[in-house]
Amino acid sequence: MQFCEGKGGSEQERERIKTVQNIRKRTREIRIGDVGIGGENPIAIQSMTNTKTENVTETVDQIHALEAAGCEIIRCAVPTMEAAKALREIKDQIRIPLVADIHFDYRLAIAAVEHGADKIRINPGNIGSRERIQAVVDCCREHRVPIRVGVNSGSLEKERIEKHGGVTAEGLVESALDKTALIEDMGYDKLVISIKSSDVMMCIRAHEIIAQRTDYPLHVGITESGTVYSGSVKSAVGLGNILYQGIGDTVRVSLTGDPVQEIYAAKMILQTLGLRKGGISVVSCPTCGRTRIDLIGLAAQVEEMVKEFDLDIKVAVMGCAVNGPGEAREADIGIAGGIGEGLLIKKGEIVKKVPEAELLETLRRELVNWKK
Repeated sequence: MQFCEGKGGSEQERERIKTVQNIRKRTREIRIGDVGIGGENPIAIQSMTNTKTENVTETVDQIHALEAAGCEIIRCAVPTMEAAKALREIKDQIRIPLVADIHFDYRLAIAAVEHGADKIRINPGNIGSRERIQAVVDCCREHRVPIRVGVNSGSLEKERIEKHGGVTAEGLVESALDKTALIEDMGYDKLVISIKSSDVMMCIRAHEIIAQRTDYPLHVGITESGTVYSGSVKSAVGLGNILYQGIGDTVRVSLTGDPVQEIYAAKMILQTLGLRKGGISVVSCPTCGRTRIDLIGLAAQVEEMVKEFDLDIKVAVMGCAVNGPGEAREADIGIAGGIGEGLLIKKGEIVKKVPEAELLETLRRELVNWKK
């Protein structure tokens, strides 16, 4: 199992990371294409395309952008037979496993599997009769394709809402486990479970419950969380709580926006918890009256620039030379602004002074030559 212990950071931070590592719940391993989830595998980052799946060129282009950002499993909506048949051509042009998202029509699920889907996501409750669910299960068994049983708060059955007096965490778990048992009764157990809600606290509670009642891998996320700003905040709170308890094998940060932003947010959440190795962590001060440079702009430039580097280090961007070196002590490398000039700092020690206009490029050269 891979975790990030970090090269910088305080003793308290390292102890916190060890705590998260030690409590991660062990689930059974399921393979989705070439990617293993559950078991000893690291938590995988997922996203979903927002293109028309029938448009192969646009869909492939978006998946390539997601791959470059760090996406490890991609899901595509399959609302039509044309979309199901497009999966083969899409899959031939991408490197990561492809998941088909199916609602209502069992024939689309079968077609998606037959055209190369590495996993399908269904809610058996809206697929139809037992015979139709059985047909999907039989097809998946034949092709050895896992099924993700997905239950959302918006799709909870009327009888469960009545039983529990509304949409509740208990009702979501009950629904998911009943559907899982149905597929098990049909002789298939290559399953992944997801239970999602836009209510962050309900989602946390539902995962706490289900983690005690099954060893199937869990895909976690806060559904319909909102725009890039609000959705990232809600997902950080929700996923942070769930993952910190050792729950979760794959994650998606669902955002209304460019799905590439979902990958950046998910990576940051995992890195912050010590559950992800690799990728530069940027810290920056909030600015104050001593700041004499465009720290906001500089920090944004640094954050964008470091995306190209696969380094497991911490970079600090500080606003002044007074407190910068001390505040950057826990970072591996940093820069601090002054009046017309700035400082390059390593482990809290000033390495050299450079003109303000050269700060960004100086930092970049250091990263290019950084020894892993």
